[in-house]
Amino acid sequence: MARTNPLMISVATGDSRPISKQIVDAIRMQVARGELEPGMQVPSVRGLAQQLSINPNTVAKAYAELTAEGWLQPRQGLGLYVTAPRARFSSAERERRLAEAIDRFVNEVVALGVPASDALARLDDALRAVSRLSA
Repeated sequence: MARTNPLMISVATGDSRPISKQIVDAIRMQVARGELEPGMQVPSVRGLAQQLSINPNTVAKAYAELTAEGWLQPRQGLGLYVTAPRARFSSAERERRLAEAIDRFVNEVVALGVPASDALARLDDALRAVSRLSA
């Protein structure tokens, strides 16, 4: 039987991203880091909504996006499970998403007034940390 992970997620009302997007991003990151392993069951919509004190529709929206993208897979009558790593996106989709992520990152760095060299060093550190965790 699959293990259910309590999902160590927090949401911030001051974040510019919608709460559903914060959930999507957090789950993607946990999968990338290996904190959520393939076959692991995620909490129910109601369970995660209660954990985060948010509307269940917000969690349902996040889970629907993750399912559509292939990060989660529903099992009839059992719940949602993390999928095994695979090529989730075409190369064109991957390029589009990368461009969007870079734009968001650059905009945030500029808004914070962080020097480019500092931002690049932090980005490099973060990428190395994720690589070590998922290796």
